[in-house]
Amino acid sequence: MGAENVTSVREFILMGLTNHRKTQILLFVVILIIYSLTVLVNLTIIILVRVDSRLQTPMYYFLTHLSCLEICYVTSTLPQMMAHLLAGNGRIPVIRCMLQMNVALTMGGAECLLLGAMAYDRYMAICHPLIYTIAMDRWCQLQLVLASWTIPFVVSVIYVVCTFRLPFCGPNHVNHFFCEVPVVLKLACADTQVTEAIVFGLAALVVAFPLLVILNSYGLILHSVLHMRSTAHQRKAFSTCASHLLVVTMFYGTVISMYMIPHSDSAPDRDKQIAVFYVVVTPLLNPIIYTLRNKDVHGAVALVLRRWGFEQKT
Repeated sequence: MGAENVTSVREFILMGLTNHRKTQILLFVVILIIYSLTVLVNLTIIILVRVDSRLQTPMYYFLTHLSCLEICYVTSTLPQMMAHLLAGNGRIPVIRCMLQMNVALTMGGAECLLLGAMAYDRYMAICHPLIYTIAMDRWCQLQLVLASWTIPFVVSVIYVVCTFRLPFCGPNHVNHFFCEVPVVLKLACADTQVTEAIVFGLAALVVAFPLLVILNSYGLILHSVLHMRSTAHQRKAFSTCASHLLVVTMFYGTVISMYMIPHSDSAPDRDKQIAVFYVVVTPLLNPIIYTLRNKDVHGAVALVLRRWGFEQKT
């Protein structure tokens, strides 16, 4: 009987963002538009880098991987979210919850490490331009990318195993729009202190370590830029780094709030409000921020459009 009690939960019910039917339909339309734009914009960046040789540099190599993981990230969460909004029902089996948690954690962790790799790339390009080509060769890029994908996957597996080794005997209502570790842990029918400590420790590894790399890299970049004699070179360096810093600030601020800052029970909707930003908003804004004032990307778009126009005429 005891074993049956602790394994009684076979599915979770995601409460979503709202229970109001008209608001659900409106949110469905908004999320559908955002999801479509996110996939389209990120896919466009991947194609542009592939077709234009001028964009085949370390920075754009990392950017294509960032775009790829953003597509995977939103695809692991938003289609299910839209289905639940349309149906008005947020039921999800435990197995699917575990898989979604694993994919979302892997993509989020990979983004943390990729942003760190991109900061290191900018540091080498600005502070050590003479050895940049050698230091950031293809092998180095491949190693950084492999680490960015592999480490978060291993960490996410540990997260999921630690979470679901705990008994879930009810209730099964999750105050969120997708399965996320801190929120699901609240439903466990056992002491979660050890699991929470493991989650915090691994989050410090995946989130805090790349953040330290980023802060250190940009500290050294700032020191180097301030000692440049050419004002034009200073402006170019600041312009190159500004977009990356904006992306880092948006993403890390919300992720740290979710995984590394203690939460108060007085704000039950706080978790999903924070998650909306890094699951829905950030994946769309990232590629736009990186390309909005980027002359290389603008040139690549013009090149593709010229090729398309030429093919149309012929």
